[in-house]
Amino acid sequence: MEYFDQFRGIIGIAVLLLIAWGLSEDRSARPSAKWIAGALALQLALALLIVRVPFVWDVVTLANEGVAAIERATLDGSAYMFGYLGGADLPFELKEGAQPPLVIAFQILPLVIVFSALAALFWHWGVLRWLVNGLSFLLRRTLGVSGVVGLSGGSNMFLGVVESPLVVRAYFAKMSRAELFQVMVLAMATISGAILILYATTLRETVPDAVGHMISASLVSLPAALLIAKLMVPGSAEDEATETSEGEEGLKYESSIDAIVKGTMDGMQLFLAVIAVIIVVFALVSLSDQILALLPLVGDEPLTLKRIFGWIFAPFMWLIGIPWSEAQAAGGLMGTKAILNEYVAYLELAALPEDTFSQRSLLIVTYALCGVANLASVGLLVSTIGTLCPDRRAEAAGLGMKSWIAGNIATAMTGAWIGLVTS
Repeated sequence: MEYFDQFRGIIGIAVLLLIAWGLSEDRSARPSAKWIAGALALQLALALLIVRVPFVWDVVTLANEGVAAIERATLDGSAYMFGYLGGADLPFELKEGAQPPLVIAFQILPLVIVFSALAALFWHWGVLRWLVNGLSFLLRRTLGVSGVVGLSGGSNMFLGVVESPLVVRAYFAKMSRAELFQVMVLAMATISGAILILYATTLRETVPDAVGHMISASLVSLPAALLIAKLMVPGSAEDEATETSEGEEGLKYESSIDAIVKGTMDGMQLFLAVIAVIIVVFALVSLSDQILALLPLVGDEPLTLKRIFGWIFAPFMWLIGIPWSEAQAAGGLMGTKAILNEYVAYLELAALPEDTFSQRSLLIVTYALCGVANLASVGLLVSTIGTLCPDRRAEAAGLGMKSWIAGNIATAMTGAWIGLVTS
């Protein structure tokens, strides 16, 4: 049975591909079998390279040191501003056995502001532009995507769901429907650098080398997102040929100071948005659970939103490699991520008892949750594209829920690949 659990992910990947093809706008116009095989091979190669090759994994996990430095620097700022609530020394003695208070809003979320400012500064200096263009080049050479899609894929590794469309804002008016959908799914299936640090910090006690796993999750999800997008909204070679040019830069700053100020303001908006979303999501979950508690007990326990999510998503989590005994808990987290918010799902994952998941299942869940494909992100992405290119607002809105489905399929596929290459 354990051997079957190890390789059941192959069946899961096949089922996910069939779902995407079944939801296609034109099932007869799917990509060639050769291209599909190449995209799957690239996902497998990335998963093996990152997870199984010690040297590559050591390089990826070097990011942990950088994150630790940013975290220490952020705590210095938040401690100065918020005192002991922000991580400064306590002005009182704790009771025996008590732990210092961890105030997420004042000790963890300020990382979003600091990293957003750093990302803007590094973009202005050309460091992030060089990394984005390098990743874009690799996507174009390996998967044959257009320049605008490659540029979008590269930027999504570092910039958020609002900032990454700015990089390709000059091309929204002329990109094809298939390219627009690919750009949207890439945004849904990955996480930005600022969010990556936030999530990894939340999971540091639960998932060893969480930063490295978050980076590898977004990398493996890039070809997965493109594959699912091409299956659901296929296009001809002529439809997917929008190239980029040096003279059309969508994201730019006037100076280093301008980059820091604008990056800080963008980070502040994200900081407040995360706080607001978490408050509202927890309130809605609580209200839902209170209403469900009025219904008859099921299995001698009251109905809860998490239990319902677990029942709905457990078969999918089982298909991608989670043992059935752990699939209910995994399904609850996946449902929370897809419907509500992935950060709330990671908070719940960090709060679970240590014996809830095996190490392999823990990695599958971590990778499957690593994307911003939730209902709130659909509205945010559609409104961003609609603001940048009003002529495409209606089309982006029509593709919004499709991109949500595709983003969740892509991250689930990434989780399945990690389960296959992890012993």
